[in-house]
Amino acid sequence: MAIAYIEHYTYEDYKHWEGEWELIDGIPYAMAPAPVKKHQLIAGSILSQFFTQLEDCPYCDVLMEEDYKISEDTILKPDISVVCRDLNPNFISKAPEIIVEVISPATSKRDEELKFSIYEKEKVKYYMLVYPDELKAKIYILKEDKFSKIGDFFDETVEFETSCGKIELDLKRVFKRFRK
Repeated sequence: MAIAYIEHYTYEDYKHWEGEWELIDGIPYAMAPAPVKKHQLIAGSILSQFFTQLEDCPYCDVLMEEDYKISEDTILKPDISVVCRDLNPNFISKAPEIIVEVISPATSKRDEELKFSIYEKEKVKYYMLVYPDELKAKIYILKEDKFSKIGDFFDETVEFETSCGKIELDLKRVFKRFRK
């Protein structure tokens, strides 16, 4: 009888890998190839709006594709995160207040299901999934330890509560260049 063996990796292994990876429960997941231009422009617009509103906040950082080390064998790399009161200089070490994932077809199931449940368990306050082909954002808020969908947004301005107060995201601006 053959015994299936799956290797179990940790952060120490992950630090030495080439390319872009995420590690979930010791299992490596290759990141999608370099995101298409539309993905990057949307992510950049969101990052810019968050950064501009939080640049004078001494507690919050707006980060793009930074390692979020949840445990020794789970490291994720959100597209955008707003992290407050995290003093670790090497990686995100506590639950971000906001995580944004811009959906790529190759990783959509991972973002919508696996990472959704991990972020919920880790108590991320807001989780936003952005769909570039639909020019839509699905936004969830953590309530009573469960994500509750706030709604689907296309061109609205959405408000988030952070450690430095309220910030807004104007989705009309985010998607403007792609509307015909």
